[in-house]
Amino acid sequence: MRSKKLKILMLANKMPYPPRDGGAIATLSIATNLADLSHTVTMLVMNTSKHHYDLQQIPDALKNSVEFISVDVNTDISVRKALRNYFVSSLPYNAERFISADYDRALGQLLASRSFDVIHLEGPYLGPYIRTIRKHTMALVSMRPQNIEHEIWQRIAVLTSGLKKPYIKNLAKRIRRFETSMINNYDVLVPITHRDADIYRHLGCRIPIFVASTGIDANRFIPDFDVMEYPSLFHLGALDWAPNQEGLKWFFSRVWPRIHKEFPSLKFYLAGRNAPPYFRKLSEPNVEFLGEVESAHDFIRSKAIMVVPLFSGSGLRIKIIEGMALGKAIITTNIGKEGIECSHMRHMMIADRPDEFLEAVRHLVTDRNRVVAIGQEAAVFVNTNYNNTKIINSLAEFYIKHLP
Repeated sequence: MRSKKLKILMLANKMPYPPRDGGAIATLSIATNLADLSHTVTMLVMNTSKHHYDLQQIPDALKNSVEFISVDVNTDISVRKALRNYFVSSLPYNAERFISADYDRALGQLLASRSFDVIHLEGPYLGPYIRTIRKHTMALVSMRPQNIEHEIWQRIAVLTSGLKKPYIKNLAKRIRRFETSMINNYDVLVPITHRDADIYRHLGCRIPIFVASTGIDANRFIPDFDVMEYPSLFHLGALDWAPNQEGLKWFFSRVWPRIHKEFPSLKFYLAGRNAPPYFRKLSEPNVEFLGEVESAHDFIRSKAIMVVPLFSGSGLRIKIIEGMALGKAIITTNIGKEGIECSHMRHMMIADRPDEFLEAVRHLVTDRNRVVAIGQEAAVFVNTNYNNTKIINSLAEFYIKHLP
């Protein structure tokens, strides 16, 4: 039974190539690792304006591994459509944006012409397509949530003020209602953390659950402590993601002035794609904005201490896992650490308040050996607990076990 090779159709609401953010990395990682295990993987993706990519530009090695089929879908945020959704629809606007007649038609045609063992949905906003899936196939339907969507918006609502606050609170309630109503429509659920699995059970999940964390390929993540600029602080992440934006704004207004006063020569390097004007025009002393870097791995290796100030968001922070795999000493919040069962001061530093961030920086920038020691422990931890080959092999066995 375990030797069966699966034919898997993955549905994704954005193009996962190039893998520049945590979501894209997570989606592409599961596809390529399933293919590496000799399973046949086809991916039907929404090619949106925000993440649009020409399929012809995908490297041949990847196209030979995973078949990509794309459908152009307009998911751009519209104030008019958002207001109409608020007053007319029962769906959250976040879900409604990804409902496309063209995508649904392409899905139906694909399922009518081919046979698949597993239909794997990358996220709850693809749930509305279950009706089309059930119409055409008896395949196992799996949903892989990369986070708890309503939790992200609940946390954002707490941090929001003014006229936006009631809208975001209402949006969070709608998303929770949507996620809860869809849970048992799938055959199996594949969250990426045990914490997320517990939340789904609390919401009423009765279907089988398998936790499949986003892991790393150890041969691609080699720490190099000789090339890092010590001391230095840095952040790398998608700068158009609301949790990153709010956390970094808080850090630069509440924490950085205190750090700079105590360590006036210490530099902070900020890198990431799709940065809004606030970050491009930062004038904080010793903060250098780099924008999107050519090689994320080379950039991470070149700096010493990774700072991830998160106060909202959910799921697993892929960039933290990658930073740990590359031997970085990381300072993050308890929310940033969620889903990563590691220890404070051994594998990373945990800080939630300005004084705690300052103390963590003080602890690390005054002793290079501490930075190296924590980085080494972090790399061992990730290589032990987040090995992609083991995780995806177990996921495939889980799918085979639950095939109809």
